Amino acid sequence: MRIRPIADELAHLDDAEVFQRLAAAKEAMGRDLLRDPVTLARGLDATYRMRPHLRVISQALVELERGDYDRLMVFTPAQVGKSTTVAEWFPFWWLCLHGEDRVAVTSYSDDLAMRRGKAIRRYITEHGGEFDLALLVGSAAAQDYDTTAGGGVRSVSIGSGLTGFPVNLLVVDDPHKDRGEAESPRLREHVHEWWSSAALKRLQPDRNAVVAIQTRWHPDDFSGRRLEEEGRLEEGGRWKVVHLPAIANPSKFGPDPLGREDGDPLPHPKIPTHNRKALLAWWADVKKTSSVRDWHAMAQGDPQPSEGALVSRDLLRLIRDPGLTVEPQKIAVSIDPSGGGRDTAGIIGGFLGDDGRVWVTHDKSGAMSSADWSSEACLLAYQTNASVIYVEWNFGRDMCELAIRTSWEKLQRDGVIPKKHLMPLIDPVRAKQGKLLRAAPIAQQMVQDKVRLRGMFTDLENEWATWQDTDPDSPGRIDASCVLVYGLIPEANQGAIVHAPLPQAPTPGGMRQSSPAAGVYGRRIGK
Repeated sequence: MRIRPIADELAHLDDAEVFQRLAAAKEAMGRDLLRDPVTLARGLDATYRMRPHLRVISQALVELERGDYDRLMVFTPAQVGKSTTVAEWFPFWWLCLHGEDRVAVTSYSDDLAMRRGKAIRRYITEHGGEFDLALLVGSAAAQDYDTTAGGGVRSVSIGSGLTGFPVNLLVVDDPHKDRGEAESPRLREHVHEWWSSAALKRLQPDRNAVVAIQTRWHPDDFSGRRLEEEGRLEEGGRWKVVHLPAIANPSKFGPDPLGREDGDPLPHPKIPTHNRKALLAWWADVKKTSSVRDWHAMAQGDPQPSEGALVSRDLLRLIRDPGLTVEPQKIAVSIDPSGGGRDTAGIIGGFLGDDGRVWVTHDKSGAMSSADWSSEACLLAYQTNASVIYVEWNFGRDMCELAIRTSWEKLQRDGVIPKKHLMPLIDPVRAKQGKLLRAAPIAQQMVQDKVRLRGMFTDLENEWATWQDTDPDSPGRIDASCVLVYGLIPEANQGAIVHAPLPQAPTPGGMRQSSPAAGVYGRRIGK
């Protein structure tokens, strides 16, 4: 079938009819672009790179404009297109639909807010004509400008500049400059007072919406306080939350907006979505080059408290010792199996040294099925020549033993473990009921320099330094490390503490130090 060129179809029409058809086509294309902010950005900017997480954010912005809710929070890592989409293209898209509305873009500084305002003004200047949106003649200020329909944009820092400016759409873009400001009670209160005394008082009754994007630096930061006071939409509160961590963790954060499983990476605008290996490598590098608290705040949207946990970070740093020459007396692997609503299994390796200390050498914990964690534990036991595998007596002892024996036999059938290699003893350990009672004596052992780490264990240290007994998630790494210490030095299962231990320099007891490059047992063995 031959399709005639458009020019041939229009050749028999007069000028008026041609104009009407072209105008109708242009209007249809404009309506299509205005379906959502991401479609608009992608249609007008060839450099804008659409990714699945941006589509999720865009849909949430459409629902905000539609009135499904009037408060929205978006948490993602930095540099994944969040700010460009939410603080620049979204206000332009809103004004294309509601040219008479007033939009306020706020941030921790005038410079950042003004940068967003300039981008919105540029979009209006370059593309607004296609959507009957234009700047009012003489309205050229970068910080404050009006549209011919009666609307306008004001870009200011938090705490200034909204007096006398009615607001239909408020964009809060990074209300806290950095961790230092977010952890200052005085500066946090300044932000909270601005919200109550200025921002809320500018919102209009006919149409008002608020969207906030930020790094979650502190549990009581802007978003933390709003959620504490007004709650999440799905829990009967007011705020819709789109939380997209760098590495998915539904067992902790709830269902992932992208439908990701535990451990799945977030897409990145500069990495093809299908290249899972490159995405995992990128986020692994980000994690490696970040402190534990920064990784959780900046990449996971999960602010961690600096005080009130089982042990201090200073203490954990002090007990890292990769170089002391120690002769293992008993090598072990301990397991806290996944289950009970938590998908993370704790698998910790270590040994009792001739210095009387327990040394943690490996952390193989992660989101795993019973077949996976039992295989991982068996492999670790074989690789470290462990003589015993400790399991917790209190929960699932029989299931644990069965899973370990089954995995060991399968690994031997598959030739991974030699058939002549004897399986370690499986030894159930009775730990105290209640996670705080169980962990507190082990924290005390750290204070007394009876436990050391053979290097840096980012995730394990983070659990010890941030978990509190009020947390709903189960600390698999803490539980497994407690089982390890209880198994190797049973007398640790006595006594308890009621506060976080203060940092205290471990005493090497006059033992000789080897090269810093020494590994787990005085030779290099990877974690």
